[in-house]
Amino acid sequence: MTATPLIGVLSIQGDVREHVRALEESGAQTVRVRTVADLAGLDGLVIPGGESTTMSKLALADGLMEPLRAACAGGLPMYGSCAGMIMLADTITDARPDQETIGGLDIVVRRNAFGRQVDSFEADLDIAAVGAPAMRAVFIRAPLVEAVGPRVEVLARVLRGDESTIVAVRTEQLLATAFHPELTGDHRIHRLFLDMVQEAKA
Repeated sequence: MTATPLIGVLSIQGDVREHVRALEESGAQTVRVRTVADLAGLDGLVIPGGESTTMSKLALADGLMEPLRAACAGGLPMYGSCAGMIMLADTITDARPDQETIGGLDIVVRRNAFGRQVDSFEADLDIAAVGAPAMRAVFIRAPLVEAVGPRVEVLARVLRGDESTIVAVRTEQLLATAFHPELTGDHRIHRLFLDMVQEAKA
């Protein structure tokens, strides 16, 4: 990278600290985003895992939802893991009536698609975009992607039973995973996002 990027981590709910550590160990500067003012000057934004309905309510209550939508529409690169994927999705099949998202990512997601907390699991994923070896992925009350738009690239699928399910996607600006790479010490997804940020800056 030609310059150290400044990456915000949305810090209203979720596993913020783990993303901050992964980003900083990957060469980024970070700022915890709690207010609209914290969005100023960012090169990218990470939306962590957590509870998507709570995150939505807090973003609305804190006056962050519209500025986040404006930042996304303005081209700010964003990466969402688990609940963050839901927050970036244009469509949620099983959303609560009052649940809103930032949107911008042309995907259809289903919340808690793999079951409850006790149904959490790990799997090895082959992700060409980050290279070999396979990435160990942690799924915790994870969503799945039921459909993608024509400009969305599928990065990874996981096999559960007889079904192959989409669990990572990207566009030029947006990246989303149903799993939690911030929990494993493997920072290749974060480095991929930082590469996307650098390309956007160029």
